[in-house]
Amino acid sequence: INKLTIYIRCKQLKRLSMKKENFILKIYSITLTLILGFIFLTSFKSINSNQKFDEITVERINIIEPDGKLKMVISNQVRQHPGMHNGKTLDPRERPPGIIFFNEEQDEIGGLAFYGDKESGGNNLFLSVDQYKNDQIMQLKQSSNNNGDNQYGLQLWERDKKLTPDVLQKTLDSLDKAGFRYQQKMDYLREMNGGNPINEPRLFIGKKYNRETGLFIQDKSGIDRLRLYIDSNDSPKIEVLNEKGEVIKNILKK
Repeated sequence: INKLTIYIRCKQLKRLSMKKENFILKIYSITLTLILGFIFLTSFKSINSNQKFDEITVERINIIEPDGKLKMVISNQVRQHPGMHNGKTLDPRERPPGIIFFNEEQDEIGGLAFYGDKESGGNNLFLSVDQYKNDQIMQLKQSSNNNGDNQYGLQLWERDKKLTPDVLQKTLDSLDKAGFRYQQKMDYLREMNGGNPINEPRLFIGKKYNRETGLFIQDKSGIDRLRLYIDSNDSPKIEVLNEKGEVIKNILKK
């Protein structure tokens, strides 16, 4: 009788233990399900809702379309985008901080850049508009030199359609590796372009470093050919110049 009683008691204890384990497992499963459901719902809500921040601190922001196409980059200097041409990202290069804009074909089309310190003479800021499939053709700028002199105004260029940003970058990178200095690189690019400059400054309206303020129209070599300005002595001038930049006629001079 004692053995039978012990056997029955063991069976009862085993059933009780199994019920307890099943109860714990059920509680665990329900709890885990609730936690996962909460995470899913809150994650979905945060993705699809607008959020307000009083302040954010970032090194770069990429603005994209719903299809993933890049439209604008706001960045510091270290993480600045190198630019794109024909939908392909250009090779890494050093660029100033600011904002870069991209069109539907994923070409860079302009931007806002700025930098400045004591060595550069002060603040330098440029708002640029690029030619289609090419580099800048219009720029509103303010720049300083090492002497602390300022130049600011509107500059217009013309661009050769053959010398696109990707072609120029690859050529300049090769010249840099070969040890070419700045003027040597400019001379090489001009020779490569059939003797024509790679960019053609055509017009500047504003104040120059020499304190002349007015309208300056240039030829394709960037040489002033017509000037209407006030000089540093507050004297008004209208000048016609030859291809060497020499004044051949001063309309206001008696």
